[in-house]
Parts: sequence; C-alpha cells; structure tokens
Amino acid sequence: MSSQEEISSFLTSRRARISPEQAGVPVFAGNRRVPGLRREEVAHLAGVSTDYYSKLERGNTRGASREVLDAIARALQLDDTEREHLMNLVDITTSPHRRKARPQSRTVVAPGTQAVLDAMTVPALVQNSRLDFVAVNRLGAALYGLHYPAKSGQLFNAARFQFLDSQAQDFFVDFERAKRNAVALLHQAAGRDPFDDELIRLVGQLSTQSPEFRALWASHDVIRYQRGTKRYRHPGVGDLEFGYESFDLTTEPGLTMLVYTIEPHSPTAERMALLGAWAKTPVTIDSHETDTDAAPHAAPDGQSRSLFLPEDP
Repeated sequence: MSSQEEISSFLTSRRARISPEQAGVPVFAGNRRVPGLRREEVAHLAGVSTDYYSKLERGNTRGASREVLDAIARALQLDDTEREHLMNLVDITTSPHRRKARPQSRTVVAPGTQAVLDAMTVPALVQNSRLDFVAVNRLGAALYGLHYPAKSGQLFNAARFQFLDSQAQDFFVDFERAKRNAVALLHQAAGRDPFDDELIRLVGQLSTQSPEFRALWASHDVIRYQRGTKRYRHPGVGDLEFGYESFDLTTEPGLTMLVYTIEPHSPTAERMALLGAWAKTPVTIDSHETDTDAAPHAAPDGQSRSLFLPEDP
C-alpha cells in the first residue's frame, strides 16, 4: 500500500468510528449511508471546504499546512499517537527523500545496555520497532522460554509468535488484546518508516499466513508502548501478572526497553523466584538440535517446550 493509500485508509477508518453524537454534529431525519461522520461533517468541524477535505482523504496532501492537519486531527478526535501517525504519513508523501533518511531497525544492543538488563532482578528485554527481542536478561528469557544468552542472528519476534505459533494462545491470558496491540505497534512503526525492508517482509508474511492479522491491519489502529499490565500462563509455573514500564533508549534510537515489575510477596513473586532458580541452570544445545530458531529446552516436568517459532519458509 502506498503512502497516499495509507493516508486515505487511515482517515476513512478514523471518520467511520466517530458518531455524529460524539462529534457534536446535529443529526437530521433520514437514513445515513455511513457508520460515522460524513466527509462534509468532518470538513465543517475542521473549518475547511468539503472539496478540500475530500482531496486530503484521497491521499492528496500536497500543500496541506500543519494547521489544517491539526484541525482535521481535532475533528476526528485523534489521540497523540494517531496525530503523530498522520503527520508521519503526510511527511513521507510530501518528502520522498526520507526513503534514505532513517536507519533500519537495530538488531543488537551496546554491551552497557545488556549489562543494565543483567543487573535487574525482574524480567526485562529490549525490542526494536519490528517487535524483535534484541536483548533479554535471564528472567526475561526464562519467562518466554528463550535461550540465554540469545543466539546471534536468531531473534524472537513477538508478532510472529502471537499469530503463527499455536502455543501463544495458551501463553497470553489477554490473547486478543495482545494481538491487537502488536498489530497497532507494527502499524505505528510502518508510519514512521515505511521503507524498512525487514518490516515490509514481516507484515507481508503475517498478512499472507494469518487472516486475523490482515483484518487487524485493516483497522489502522496505532499505539505506543507506555505502561500497563501483562498477564501470562507459563507452562512451568502457571499464571503470572506483571506491571510493565517502557523506556525509549535515547543512546540507541529505535530501541525500547520493557521492564516487568512484580508486586512483592504476591503469587507472581513466588512463582518467578522458582522460575529464576530454574533459569540459573545452564542449557546446552547440540548443533544437530537446532532445526528451528532455537531448540526446545527441558521444562521442569521433563517435557520439551519452546516458545520459538520455526524458521521463516
């Protein structure tokens, strides 16, 4: 999808979700042919002509000022993330030179960043904009069933796991929300850098192999990591509930650190203490076992489990 098509789909989807009552638009008798606002109603709320707004909604943003775009964002009741997404899309459309302006998403962290992760006594990880786990600490690896230290060049991707691995449904307690959030994060990343080749391949793979991903992608929702709650059902220790905080790494642009917090003396604290004790046992992988991104490790009950996905076809 081109940037112009993305702008058109994004504006259309945002207009469709707002009822006249929500926007404070008078509702007259007769049937409405659209689920949300009409174009002329958005134009009126933004203080522009209907023809001008219709042109913008078709993706023709040439000459659109920041003031006009801000007015449209207010009319459509966009939040800060959605507003930023719209501005990014317009910027890309009107500034083709941005194709070479941004580096590709990082896949490694500096030794100092890994040292910070390793010093933490709670699960922590670093993700890039494609939701690759670029780095984890020992408890983070144990939580997701990953090998620690991570194998070079073999990155676990949260979106691939959620949409293409049958184990994900059992692992995520809030599975539907987790999938929606993953797609919205990827959509926001695509708005910032639509020329990231690895992101293009990832979205293409997920769109081809998962009808649910395609449907969620078509919703054009965008979010940013902030803070919240995460709940998992670990195959070895059972239900776990964490708070989490996210931090953009200013020294490593494009990377975000997620730190999972644990309430003291809670069932999660007890279960993570047990998982942490198991995680101190080294895992040995023979070369003939690595047919997938990472070979299964032995769970406490002796069964072989892994949350890694098979290699891409």
